[in-house]
Amino acid sequence: MTIEITNRTSAMTIIDTADATYQRAELPTRIQAAYTTRFVGAALDADRSAFHLATGPTVTPRAGDVVVARVTEILNHKRVETPESRKAILFPGHVVMLAYGHRYAADQFLAHVPDTLEPCHLVAAGGVAGMVTEQHAAMDEPTRIEPLGLLADSSGIVNLSRFAPYSLNPVPAIGAAEQELAAALPGRPTVIAVLGTSMNSGKSTAMATLVNGLTNAGLRVSAGKSTGTGAGNDPMIYVDGGAAKVLDFTDFGYPTTFRLDFEQVRSLTVNLVDAMADTDTDVVVVEIADGVYQGETARLLRDPLFQSVVDRVVFAAGDALGAVAGVRELQEAGLDVAAVSGVLTSSPLATAEANQVLACAGVPVIDTYELTDAGVSTALLPEL
Repeated sequence: MTIEITNRTSAMTIIDTADATYQRAELPTRIQAAYTTRFVGAALDADRSAFHLATGPTVTPRAGDVVVARVTEILNHKRVETPESRKAILFPGHVVMLAYGHRYAADQFLAHVPDTLEPCHLVAAGGVAGMVTEQHAAMDEPTRIEPLGLLADSSGIVNLSRFAPYSLNPVPAIGAAEQELAAALPGRPTVIAVLGTSMNSGKSTAMATLVNGLTNAGLRVSAGKSTGTGAGNDPMIYVDGGAAKVLDFTDFGYPTTFRLDFEQVRSLTVNLVDAMADTDTDVVVVEIADGVYQGETARLLRDPLFQSVVDRVVFAAGDALGAVAGVRELQEAGLDVAAVSGVLTSSPLATAEANQVLACAGVPVIDTYELTDAGVSTALLPEL
């Protein structure tokens, strides 16, 4: 979505709001909205005159705040994902609308939200701005951007949460006795979580093929991603797999989930599952980002409320050792592992190694694309 701003204000003024005192500046003529900012972009399209830029030394960005920035040097990320999930080519001087966010990506970048509107980086193609502090050795330097200001309107600084279609409802923790009661609620659709050893272990592909197999069996399936970094490619592959309803954490106003309070992570996961569990939904499949040792994920796996919501787990791994270690970790946490799949199934030898060890645990290793078979996928559902 390219937003043409034709109603331009002429003078810079000082605005005093509940957020802070800031300088008001006009919007650039042409702004490329990103996937993370798609709902804000739609509002800007509907009434461009309602928005302006907040800039100046008093402006302090927060996670989820929408920033308009100029691309100054194109390095690692050479494209930005549009609201429609098209990969738009970046050019020097291109003005983009992103969301500030913290990022944890073991194969790419560790980044945080800076304290000022200082030059920083495009840290994710889905449309996340931040300051990179660490990066994988194989990564190019991050693409550099110059923030022009935060998007603002009459209510103050624009945060993604204000325009998101879903609101986060806090969900309290529960104990072991309540966990059993919650798991036994009648009429609740089956919930399968897809986890993995790390980034690029094959989680999203395994999830999409599982969705496809369950759909081929005549079941109505909803699919979503409750943690990670905002990007449209995962929701789109769930749609391609046949999911009837697809959501992710950006629908709740979060560009990323890294460094959220654990209570927010727990509530977000439960809210996402609840939002997808329509009355005619048979199965909800939810992806949890990163690996089982990532901080928020590791804690979530052992949370009684999470365990009451999730019936079974499909685990994606990159090799046999990761598969065995991951299954043990999940089982020790108290989760029911239905199968292993993912990148390791590209190798017949790695698959055989994992199968040999996991046979005693009763966990089969299933080729990712075999999950599209209705019989294979439905065999992973819990027995009624």
